Amino acid sequence: MSELVQLIIGGLSLGSLYALLALGFVVVYKSTGVLNFAQGGLVLCGAYFCYALGARWGLPFPLAMLLAVLGTALVAVVAERFVMRRLIGKPVFAVIMVTWGLLIVIEQFPTSVWGYDLLPLGDPWAMNMAGIGGVQILTVDLWTLGISAVVMAAVYIFFRHSRYGLAMRASAFDQEAAMAQGVSPALVFALAWAIAGVIAALAGVMLSGGVRGLSPELSLVALRAFPAIILGGIDSPVGAVVGGLAIGVAEVLTASYVAQHAPWLGQNFHLVMPYLLMTAFLLVRPYGMFGTQAVRRG
Repeated sequence: MSELVQLIIGGLSLGSLYALLALGFVVVYKSTGVLNFAQGGLVLCGAYFCYALGARWGLPFPLAMLLAVLGTALVAVVAERFVMRRLIGKPVFAVIMVTWGLLIVIEQFPTSVWGYDLLPLGDPWAMNMAGIGGVQILTVDLWTLGISAVVMAAVYIFFRHSRYGLAMRASAFDQEAAMAQGVSPALVFALAWAIAGVIAALAGVMLSGGVRGLSPELSLVALRAFPAIILGGIDSPVGAVVGGLAIGVAEVLTASYVAQHAPWLGQNFHLVMPYLLMTAFLLVRPYGMFGTQAVRRG
C-alpha cells in the first residue's frame, strides 16, 4: 500500500508539471486561438535563466527563480509584440508555423552559451526526502505539487474574478463584441503571452530541479503535455489541470507495472500510454473532457 501511495504521489507530481505546461498552451489558445509551440522554448528560457542567475551568478535560489520568471515573461511579451502581433488576421496555419520557428530560434541560445551537457540547476532540493505517514517522498515532488497548486488556483481566480481575466474571457468568446465594449485585443494578447511565460518558467525550473538536471532537451518535454491538453479540452484551463494529473498518474503507474510484470512491452512503454489514453478517450468524446463543442448551424 505504501508503494502504491508513493507511486500515486509521484504521478501527481509529474501530472502537476504536465498541468502547468498544458495551462501555458491553453491560456494562449483560449485568448488568441493559436496553438503556441514556442511554449517549449519559454520553458527552456525559465530553466536556464534560473541556472545562470543562481548557479553562475551566485544569487539566492528564490531570488534567481523570481527573476527567471520575470525574464521569461518579458521574452514572451517581446515575442508577441514584435512577431506574433504582425500576424493578426493571417491564416492560423501560418501563425502556428511561426510559433514553431520561434521555438527553434529560442532553443539555439542556451546551447550556444552552455552547450548540450546536463547541468545541475543549483536548487536546494537535490535528493532530499520527506517522510509522510511512513512514505518517503522526494522533497522536489512536494514543492512541485505545492507550487503547481498555487499557480492553478491563481489562474482560476484571475480568469474568474479579475477585470483583465474577464476581458480575456470576453475576447476569446467574441473578439468584435469585446472590442465594442472597450477591450483591447493587443492588451489581451500580450497578457496571455506574459502569463504563459510565467507558467513556462515555473514548469522549467521544477522540471530541472532535484535529480533531473537541466539540458536543451527540456523543451521537448513540453510537447509531452499535448495528451493532457487534448484529453482535458484544448480551450479549458480546468481540463488542462485534470488532464495533466490523469496523464501523470497513468504514466507513473504504467512504468511501475511494466517494470514488474510486463518487461516485454519495453522500457519506454509508459511514454506511449498517455497517447493511447488520449486516443481512446477522444474516440468517445472528441472535444475532450471540458472542451467546448463547436456548434454548427445548417
